[in-house]
Amino acid sequence: MKKRIETIPSESMKALQAYHWPGNVRELENFIERAVILTQGPDLVVSLSELKRTPSHTTRSGTTTLEQAEREHILKSLRETNWTIAGPTGAAARLGMKRTTLQSKMQKLNISRPR
Repeated sequence: MKKRIETIPSESMKALQAYHWPGNVRELENFIERAVILTQGPDLVVSLSELKRTPSHTTRSGTTTLEQAEREHILKSLRETNWTIAGPTGAAARLGMKRTTLQSKMQKLNISRPR
């Protein structure tokens, strides 16, 4: 962008570090790029209001999001199979997917077996 950004205000840095970043590195990269584009001057201007928004699992009507519904459905199957993922009676078979697909979804949705 050929802009000289010299500092990131401490409040902005704390907000960037505290944010969950559900979109991982791509979301962070896009956020910083947008901030650089909008910044006028040497201090990076970060939209703190965007970072303070917490992802909600329910909409205003009280329904769950697709991601939350998927997470709950997977957890239910895992509980019913006593956390058996593979095999003909495992959660993957119940859900109609490959074991590797279920494991990938579990990782994406931050699902792990309780200790």
